Amino acid sequence: MVNYRRYKIPGGIYFFTVTLHDRNSNLLTEQITLLGNSMRQIRKDHPFKTRALVIMPDHLHCIWELPENDDNFCIRWQKIKSNFTNKVKNKNINLSKNKQGEYNLWQRRFWEHFIRDEKDLVNHIHYIHYNPVKHGLVKRVADWPYSSFHRYVQEGLLTREWGSDQDEGEFGE
Repeated sequence: MVNYRRYKIPGGIYFFTVTLHDRNSNLLTEQITLLGNSMRQIRKDHPFKTRALVIMPDHLHCIWELPENDDNFCIRWQKIKSNFTNKVKNKNINLSKNKQGEYNLWQRRFWEHFIRDEKDLVNHIHYIHYNPVKHGLVKRVADWPYSSFHRYVQEGLLTREWGSDQDEGEFGE
C-alpha cells in the first residue's frame, strides 16, 4: 500500500483539489447549496479561512488558511465529504456503493499543496479563478457563478474583466 506523506504546518495555507468519483457528474454544481451548507457546518467545529474557491461540476479547488495551532486539514475534508454525502442521500439522490459498502461519491484522496510564499498564493488564486475558462465552461471568468472571483471583484482586488486576455498557462499548478 502506498504511504502518502502530507506536508502539515499548523496555521498553514494550502491549495486543495477535491474530486468526485464520477468525473462526468455535475452533482457539485447541481447541489451547490448542500455543498456550501456542509462546508459551513464543518467550519463551525473545525475552523478554516477560505482564501479562494471554485466549485466545478465534478471537482473543486480551494485555498484554506488553517488556525495557528492546527494542521489537520484531513479531518476537515473527511467530515465535509461525509456530511455532503449524507445530505445528498437524504435528498433521495441515487448513490452507488463500492465493494467495501462505501458510497462512490468522492474520490478517496485529494490533492494538497502547501503555499510557500505570496507569489505561490497569487498563482494558485489565479489558477482557481481561471479554472472554469480552462475547462471550457465559460468564456470569461466573471461568467462562472460558483467562484470566489466575485468576492475579489467586490473587494477591488480584481477587475470584472480579469482573465479575459489570459493565456491559461500563465498561472497555477
